[in-house]
Amino acid sequence: MMHLHIENLVPVPLKPNLQTRNSDIWLQDVEFTSGHFIKIKAPSGSGKTTFIHLLYHLRNDYEGSIYWNNQEQKQYHAAQLAILRQQNISIIFQDLRLFQNITARENIELKRVMQQPYYPSSVIDDMAEQLGIAKILNQRTGICSYGEQQRIAIIRALMQPFNWLLMDEPFSHLDHDNTAKATALIAEECNKRKAGFILTDLDEDTHFTYHQTLQL
Repeated sequence: MMHLHIENLVPVPLKPNLQTRNSDIWLQDVEFTSGHFIKIKAPSGSGKTTFIHLLYHLRNDYEGSIYWNNQEQKQYHAAQLAILRQQNISIIFQDLRLFQNITARENIELKRVMQQPYYPSSVIDDMAEQLGIAKILNQRTGICSYGEQQRIAIIRALMQPFNWLLMDEPFSHLDHDNTAKATALIAEECNKRKAGFILTDLDEDTHFTYHQTLQL
C-alpha cells in the first residue's frame, strides 16, 4: 500500500483563477485512500492534466505539498523518484507519449523490461486480445488509429508494478464497447494488485464503481 496526501496544493499558473472557485482538490487537504478508485471531474481548461502531471512530478511549479508515503515529493532525489515511478506509480497520459516509429509491441515491451519484468511477454498478447488490438501489435504505432494507440498506452501502463495508476482522460477516443473492455481490464489489474487509481475526465460516467468522485 502507498499513502498519497495533498495539502493546500495549487499550481502557480492557475492560482489567480482559483480564489473564487469551489474545488475539492485545489487548496484543500485531501487523503487518497490506498486501493480506492477515484474520479476527478472537471471541465476543459481547469487543470486536469496539470494535476496528473503534478502527482507524477513532471512539473514542480506548485505551492502546497504532495506527499508520497509521508515524504514531500520535492524531497525525492532523482534516483528515488525513478524507483517510485518504476515500482509504485504508473500513468496513462492524455497525449499517450508513445514512440511513433516503433511497433505497438515494442512500445509496450519498453515498459515491461524497465526492471525485473512484472509480467512475461505473453501477457501482452493476452491483454491485446482482450482489448481487440492483437492484429496491430507488430504495426508501427504511428499508423495506428488514436483509439488503437489509447489501448496500446493502457496495456503499456499495466505492464509494470504499481500501487497507484494515474489516468488522464484515458478513454476519450474509444467507443462504448472498447471502453467497457478497457475498464474491465484496468479494474481486474487494480483489484489483483490491491491498487488504486485516480482518473480525470470531463463528465459523469459509470465506467467503474468509484469509491470517491471529486470536483477539480
